[in-house]
Amino acid sequence: MAANGDPRDADPIGSGPALMALRDRQSLREEVAQALRAAIIAGQIRPGTLYSAPTLAARFGVSPTPVREAILDLAKEGLITIVKNKGFRIRSLSERELDEITQIRELLEIPVVADQVGRLSAEQLKELGVLADAIVVAAGRGDVVAYVEADNAFHLTLLRTGGNQRLVDTVADLRSRTRLYGLDSLRETGQLVASADEHVELVTLLSAGDRDAVVDAMRRHLRHIRGIWAAQPER
Repeated sequence: MAANGDPRDADPIGSGPALMALRDRQSLREEVAQALRAAIIAGQIRPGTLYSAPTLAARFGVSPTPVREAILDLAKEGLITIVKNKGFRIRSLSERELDEITQIRELLEIPVVADQVGRLSAEQLKELGVLADAIVVAAGRGDVVAYVEADNAFHLTLLRTGGNQRLVDTVADLRSRTRLYGLDSLRETGQLVASADEHVELVTLLSAGDRDAVVDAMRRHLRHIRGIWAAQPER
């Protein structure tokens, strides 16, 4: 409250150094969580190994607190399993879980994308083309983290054209629960660019208005990704 006793003159809620410190802490927590996701995607953190918060804190150059908070966030996302008083492990998905996620994505994504054939504006097709090119560029550099980020942006942007944000959020959650372990092997064999080109092909088919070809391309792409998740050829 201000010196004159008028509550209207008091500092507004959300100001002051305490809140700024809270914001900084939240930002650091998010940065560490993103760094952990990137390390998982890049294969630097793998299933079967126990990791501790202090070890990762030293690696990231931060205190253990934001690392522990980020670990809790990733555990809620289903990416990791916490081992009490020891640390955490990357959660491995079974073959059945991968198949189920693929099936759900096919049921959700293919009809939405098929319905957009012939409806996308020139601006929307251009945006998708730019995102597809970004995937190809990341693949050419062998940057698997940038590849996954661009891939995520492409697919969620494409789904948003359907106007169902709840569906977009559902697919985003499904994507966050899977890791593209096979990207390392694709990069090493030079096949990462070929995988990236599937996105360019899809934009071309959408531009051409070929609904059947779009459906086929989406199905092939999702099953290809299913193989990459497990670092195995698609079924």
